[in-house]
Amino acid sequence: MSQAGNRVVELDIEGMTCASCVNRVERKLRKLDGVEASVNLPLESAHVTVPAGITDQQIVDTVNATGYKATLRQPPAPTHQDPHDLGGHGGHGGPEDGYTSSPDGQSTDSGDMRKRASEGGTTEHAEHVAEGGAQRDHGANGGAAAKLRPRLIVAAVLTVPVFLISMVPALQFPNWGWVAGVLALPVVSWAAWPFHRAAAVNARHFASTMDTLVSIGVAAAYLFSVWQLALDPRLTEHPGMEGMESGGLYFEVAAVVTSFLLLGRFLEANAKEKAGDALKALLNLGAKDATVLQDGTEHQIPADQLRVGDVVVVRPGEKIATDGVVLEGSSAVDASLLTGESVPVEVGPESKVTGATINTSGRLLVRATRVGSETTLAQMARLVSRAQTGKAPIARLADRISGVFVPLVLVIAVVTFGLWLVASGPAVDPAELRAAFTAAVTVLVIACPCALGLATPVGLLTGTGRGAQLGILIKGPQVLEDTRTVDTILLDKTGTITSGKLSVAGTSAFEGHLERDVLRLAGAVEAASEHPIARAIAAAAQEVQGTYDGGRLPAVEHFRSAPGGGVAGTVGGRVILAGRTGWLRENGVSITALQQETLDAAEAGGATAIWVAVDGVPAGIISLQDTIKPGSAAAIERLKGLGLRPILLTGDNAAVAAQVAAAVGISPADVHAAVLPAGKVEAVKKLQAGGATVAMAGDGVNDAAALAQADLGIAMGSGTDVAIEAADLTVMGDDLGQVAQAIELSRRTLATIKTNLFWAFFYNAIGIPVAALGLLNPMLAGGAMAASSVLVVANSLRLRSFGK
Repeated sequence: MSQAGNRVVELDIEGMTCASCVNRVERKLRKLDGVEASVNLPLESAHVTVPAGITDQQIVDTVNATGYKATLRQPPAPTHQDPHDLGGHGGHGGPEDGYTSSPDGQSTDSGDMRKRASEGGTTEHAEHVAEGGAQRDHGANGGAAAKLRPRLIVAAVLTVPVFLISMVPALQFPNWGWVAGVLALPVVSWAAWPFHRAAAVNARHFASTMDTLVSIGVAAAYLFSVWQLALDPRLTEHPGMEGMESGGLYFEVAAVVTSFLLLGRFLEANAKEKAGDALKALLNLGAKDATVLQDGTEHQIPADQLRVGDVVVVRPGEKIATDGVVLEGSSAVDASLLTGESVPVEVGPESKVTGATINTSGRLLVRATRVGSETTLAQMARLVSRAQTGKAPIARLADRISGVFVPLVLVIAVVTFGLWLVASGPAVDPAELRAAFTAAVTVLVIACPCALGLATPVGLLTGTGRGAQLGILIKGPQVLEDTRTVDTILLDKTGTITSGKLSVAGTSAFEGHLERDVLRLAGAVEAASEHPIARAIAAAAQEVQGTYDGGRLPAVEHFRSAPGGGVAGTVGGRVILAGRTGWLRENGVSITALQQETLDAAEAGGATAIWVAVDGVPAGIISLQDTIKPGSAAAIERLKGLGLRPILLTGDNAAVAAQVAAAVGISPADVHAAVLPAGKVEAVKKLQAGGATVAMAGDGVNDAAALAQADLGIAMGSGTDVAIEAADLTVMGDDLGQVAQAIELSRRTLATIKTNLFWAFFYNAIGIPVAALGLLNPMLAGGAMAASSVLVVANSLRLRSFGK
């Protein structure tokens, strides 16, 4: 767990080839007091939590001292943030879910939730992972494949004749063994150099990895053969298999094993690059250039030079360069690349837009509110990249095994050789020596800790990358375990099951007041809040206001709000209250029986009813209605199919809650209405106390505490930053079906990782004993070893088709 003063250092590490390398680097780093490290093999990176007393250079030097090359990944330069835009996209509590906004729309909970996120295992510094560094990670594998290609080509060209000459008597000629030895020499030296070099580097540090096994096995097979020819230069003087009884030649074994392993590593590098394609595509979504309007003149600049407050011109068909607010124009914005939803979103003045989305029709002027590393796209990339550098708890077993695996295999190979010689009796003939040597070499070649090292990270890399394409962000590996165990899901109503786009259905005015005035005064106060109910009332009041004061609502003074209560302010010298019944009573407003009946009648019809009081006297009631999202009922059914019990949780009244629950298929017994923000946390705790493993889906600031309390927090992307920060899973769209899809993807990713680990363990558990018993040819062992890593990666790549 991160503590105050800790920071996060991101490293790129060159030279790692298997799980033993990963385990060794992590072990060395953790020897530094207070340092925690998670090393990722396919990304060739490390995520290191460092206390204040240790410098970045010490971290780099520690990795370099283990025989690998570490470079520090620099965080991006900080950007200035628009303070008015940190509150996100609304979702502040109101009469339904609790008001928590202020006049400028800021949330007061943001610091607490970010603190909670920090206590959960990361620090604020972790948010500043460089996007360029993440992109570099995923491009690195392509470079590895390019470096291996010439070695693989040379090895393949020379191995074919070596294999044919050695294995087909009809193709042999006098002294063919010398020719095979000469042809095999470049293969086992230059082509196999990556294995030998890595083995030598590790040997200097008294360590061993998969490369150690390969290097020893290949070198032993070749040198043993050279030794045989040196002892008897005329061993292959005659064509055919004559003379092989003296011990045999293994030139073809050394060449074929090298070629197979190079092919496996080449295919593995390409496959790992494909696994990272999703994140690379995400990083490349952003616009490269932006047209900025300055003093009435348009200038084109690189998008990374944008600053907060710049006015960006976005023409039809162009990408929106950065997050911002529409100043002028109206259009439909295609956000499918970020949210996974295909339906364009209508935007106009004051609408918030996200960078990398596409303007489909009208010309827009957008004021930049977030730039550089603060944009939604950059935050998505950081979340995905951070998730991919972590480790699921299930991977720890593989780490522990890989730490002793290679030395154990070396011991097994030596013991195998010795037991074969002992079994042959006092007089060891050449055939028995050959069998003992073959068995020992095969043990070295068949062992593959590489598959163990790739099993978890490549599965996680592919699953989280595919999630990013679908608009699903998985915060870390632990989330995969959590999705497997959850059995109950709490669903906030507004913005999750319903659209959250409320509209005023009617206004009732009490004696002495006009409906128009009730709506106008309430709208003036609600305009200071960003809650969906507040926006709906303000919009309706704006429309009614018409030509009064140029169409502007009256100014509000002394604005205040209360979670789960309502809002208050002074408009034109009159004190206006708008909110729930309890809010009016808290402020000393008395409600008559007849007025209460009016409210009850509105709520019975399925409306959300808001009191409006003027100068301490009820003036009227505003009724609002919400609509159920088209896919909510189907999504509830999918959640039930996943074994989850859906529970509706809302601050709205019981009549509205029951109506919504019936429409989407939630049992009446699983409806909790009139719940305040604090009550949502209590509801989660109560279910957990009863033995349930709880997931919570919500989108508002008032959902953040419950999201943090739940075993699995799921934030809807249309909600606020603080809700997303507190969640474990984020769906960038606002379709409840994406919540079900997110759980399905997480479970599928975990299942893939478990399958990978099973086959990696099974392969070694079966392969090594078979090799020790002499039942496997070294060439087949080399092919099987290469295939094991490729198959683990290929199995993970199947996740790329999820949701298609």
